[in-house]
Amino acid sequence: MDLFEYQARDIFEKHGVPVLGGVVATTPEEARSGAEKLGGGTVVVKAQVKTGGRGKAGGVKLAHSPQEAESVARDILGMDIKGHTVHRVMIAQGASIAEEFYFSILLDRAHRSYLAMASVEGGVDIEQLAVERPDALAKVEVLPTEGINEAKAREIAAAAGFPEELTERVVDVFQRLWTVYREEDATLVEVNPLVLTSDGAVVALDGKVTLDENASFRHPDHEALADSEATDPLEAKAQENNLNYVKLDGQVGVIGNGAGLVMSTLDVVAYAGERHGGVKPANFLDIGGGASAAVMAAGLDVILGDPQVKSVFVNVFGGITACDEVANGIVKALEMLGDTATKPLVVRLDGNNVEQGRLILNQANHPLVTLAETMDGGADRAAELANV
Repeated sequence: MDLFEYQARDIFEKHGVPVLGGVVATTPEEARSGAEKLGGGTVVVKAQVKTGGRGKAGGVKLAHSPQEAESVARDILGMDIKGHTVHRVMIAQGASIAEEFYFSILLDRAHRSYLAMASVEGGVDIEQLAVERPDALAKVEVLPTEGINEAKAREIAAAAGFPEELTERVVDVFQRLWTVYREEDATLVEVNPLVLTSDGAVVALDGKVTLDENASFRHPDHEALADSEATDPLEAKAQENNLNYVKLDGQVGVIGNGAGLVMSTLDVVAYAGERHGGVKPANFLDIGGGASAAVMAAGLDVILGDPQVKSVFVNVFGGITACDEVANGIVKALEMLGDTATKPLVVRLDGNNVEQGRLILNQANHPLVTLAETMDGGADRAAELANV
């Protein structure tokens, strides 16, 4: 889960990372009030969107009074920045910047480790710097068993070219940012720029944090950080039911057990759709190893709630969960959904107890259900029904 800048700032402050004052506003009037709370002097009004390039798009502006902060916020709120609508701004305390640096910690999946990156040249497009002048961006491995202690922080500072007098100031900040990374179960903690102010303080001026949602059970407070405005309501419903669901722009709903099988099913449906008016898969939905009536009902409820869906293809390979259990789950799910289930279902079963599963569906003789012998045949029939 990517956080907004103001959320990253709050988490930094929670763990002792030096930050400047900041107030979130959703209206121009709140922006004015926020600027007043910060002393009434110069502030920065910053669009809160989860994308880069805010400054170039006009989403970051200085304001020298609360009245100007209100005016600037009025201009920024509602802006579209790379497809992201600005619903809130952060009123950030102004700072006199002497130097700008870059620092980040991220998950290095390829090496099963962490990676710290730092540069004495912050405030720029770090990706461009890495390509054009890779020597200017230090990359230091951080072992999960050790983290960033004082010795590792000094190693990072030396690799990045921090002079000795600055090293003493950034070492503590690096360690505190590691605490953020570890304690919040993050996969990315980035500060750009990390600044040295004219009075000699080192401050995290702009932060980016990505949290590992697999660790959410350890952080009940993280739920409040989710961006409900940007979350698709169907994906939100699926998440509430612990379903692995991603909405796509198509007409054939897809349910399968196992990510690999579902991905293959998406390809087969897309290929079949070329023969039936160009219909496409409407979603990715993996019900996992279990296919109980409750799980199947939850999955069908999500998919049938998508107005774009015209038909559903249930493609299940019986393994740990046998096909007869899956078939019973489908029958009971349709009973549970009742009149809300109105779209045709094509069901392909294979694997453990497949004959019993097909027999159960045949005996149920539900008017919405069509059995398919093969995955290709089922995909073709579902695409055909979606194009009626």
